Amino acid sequence: MTHEHFDCLIVGGGHAGAEAAITLRATGFAGSIGLLGNEAVHPYERPALSKEYLAGKKSLDQLLLRPTEYWAEHDVDLRLSVHVVGVDTDNKTVTCDDGTMVGYGSLVWAAGGSPRRLDCPGHDLNGIHAIRDMADCDRLMSALPQSRRIAVIGGGFIGLEAAAVLRELGKEVAIIEALDRFLARVAAEPVSRFYENEHRDRGVSVHLGTGVAEILGHDGEVTGVRLTDGTVIDADQVIVGIGIIPAIQPLLTAGAEATAGSTGVLIDDHCRTSLPDVYCVGDCAVLREGPGIRIESRQNAIEQAQTAAKAISGQAEALNMVPWFWSNQYDLRLKTIGLSLGYDQTVLRGDPESRSFSLIYLKRGAVIAMDCINATRDYMQGRRLVETGAHVDAAILADAQTPLKEVAAAI
Repeated sequence: MTHEHFDCLIVGGGHAGAEAAITLRATGFAGSIGLLGNEAVHPYERPALSKEYLAGKKSLDQLLLRPTEYWAEHDVDLRLSVHVVGVDTDNKTVTCDDGTMVGYGSLVWAAGGSPRRLDCPGHDLNGIHAIRDMADCDRLMSALPQSRRIAVIGGGFIGLEAAAVLRELGKEVAIIEALDRFLARVAAEPVSRFYENEHRDRGVSVHLGTGVAEILGHDGEVTGVRLTDGTVIDADQVIVGIGIIPAIQPLLTAGAEATAGSTGVLIDDHCRTSLPDVYCVGDCAVLREGPGIRIESRQNAIEQAQTAAKAISGQAEALNMVPWFWSNQYDLRLKTIGLSLGYDQTVLRGDPESRSFSLIYLKRGAVIAMDCINATRDYMQGRRLVETGAHVDAAILADAQTPLKEVAAAI
């Protein structure tokens, strides 16, 4: 069978896929590039969906990663609404869901993931939403004018950001979290309780340590949520933010090495998988010599994509990144640097009552991460402490009158 062929084929039109194509051209890659995206729109800024886009403060045009004409001008063959379902590494082809086959010299897998869905009774009612892509968000936004009560399932960043936007839009909001605190997987208790108090103070109904037993409905439409503790929450719409399922099955079927439980495809520090000429970046990838988790962030997607593209273009540079994240909720700006996994000590810097403070994470005396809430100066000045794994006395870190740049300069 004859089929198209690209010197580099990129699967996924999100941040990682777009950045791979952009970096290939920026580093002088002269071969043909195909970019297959499964959405119907050009690559855009996804983190804004649960923030500025949902709030109506930014349009699609303002979120585009590049103007629509960029891709043709840089000889990137961008295909939209394309779903890749198979990878054949022997013949170096991918198969799309319409049966089309596309050949590659190098393959960059940047397919992201799909939102994890509920499986309880009522999970298929109308009015249940995810916030993973623009179509998800558009469906939710179209329902909001007729809706007053919103239930948010999941107390992670997506759920909390959406809840904040919806409260500011005047909606009645309830957040349901199965664990005993918000952000339990990514932040220590002082940060969790701070955000819990903020949402409660804004009028959000918070339900912790309880799951969803059933989505209630009438005539196929959502009317509420029954919790495992018996509580019933009335709701016109339900937002589910309980994580994603990485889109890695085609690579697994092709024989790619993955983590235990197949939660992500293993990559080396040049983003190469165990498959020949196949790279994996972004939400699908797990560094073989790293923390052992997928890092779902814009920065991770961009830096891994750049690393893969440089390797393909013959300018290989090993990945050497310290993760960073951010979250906007109400007038609060959280900036995180590093990963707090395995921390054994925390240091509170500043007073949460002031709504400007930092929580510093240490492991065996080394600074491994910082959560900075309305504390941009701490974030900027403390980055070096995280990047170098500095050993600093906790009392010095806790002294908010001592600038972190002075602490960093002294190490």
